[in-house]
Amino acid sequence: MQHQLGEDPASHALRPASKFKKDYYGGALLIVIGLAAVYAGIGYRVGELAHMGPGFFPVALGALLALTGLLIAVSARGDKSAEGASEEAASHGHPGGMPDIRGGICIILGILAFLLFGEYGGLLPATFAIVFISALGDRDNTLTEALLLSLAMCFIAVVIFWWALKLQLPLFQWGG
Repeated sequence: MQHQLGEDPASHALRPASKFKKDYYGGALLIVIGLAAVYAGIGYRVGELAHMGPGFFPVALGALLALTGLLIAVSARGDKSAEGASEEAASHGHPGGMPDIRGGICIILGILAFLLFGEYGGLLPATFAIVFISALGDRDNTLTEALLLSLAMCFIAVVIFWWALKLQLPLFQWGG
């Protein structure tokens, strides 16, 4: 086996695992799930854009998911070094080296709050709760930024889901 000049063969074993492989695996997983959704959706009548059938949405969403996976896998070939990627990852974690689970906990709590407020409070309180609580999972967000983001998303939810799509969820309600 030939090696380049100045390169120690043992140094390959000492290199840390890079984000490179994770992106490939993540992209491949998205491609597989997307193609499975396309395959399942084709079993239904797909229709066309003007007259969508029941299979249109799964096929379109699966194709977008597969395309996203492909883009993630291709972007893994970027010129970021493994050392730069590990330094960047370490700068966003918990200072003690432990994984930072604040974001995951806030997202789960936001979803639970959406379910609770959607059932007993209506569209606006549910939308506000999920966005506000989830935004607090990012340590870079301030309370003011989370509040403004939540209010903006409430406006967008009213326009899209309540007014345009006529979603059968009241804006406000008291109790279930």
